[in-house]
Amino acid sequence: MIHTVGPVWSGTEDRSALLRDCYANSLRVADELRAATVAFPLISAGIYGWPVDDAVRQALSVLRAATPTTVTEARLVLFDAETYSTAERIHAAG
Repeated sequence: MIHTVGPVWSGTEDRSALLRDCYANSLRVADELRAATVAFPLISAGIYGWPVDDAVRQALSVLRAATPTTVTEARLVLFDAETYSTAERIHAAG
């Protein structure tokens, strides 16, 4: 298991890079462990208050840009149908 702690969302400070680093660093560790698959919760989108649509955008930006690794499949594990619909819409928009 790889553990990461996401940043708390702030309306006055851009912490997007910190959130993206959570995904990127976890992928790096997964690669070091030679993991083939990883599953991520939507980091910081729960109790840390990150707006779901932006949390999805941040996650996808890292996952889409990831350099070749041993990871061949990365999944976002989403809390409910509404979050899934949001993620599906954002993913389709590219």
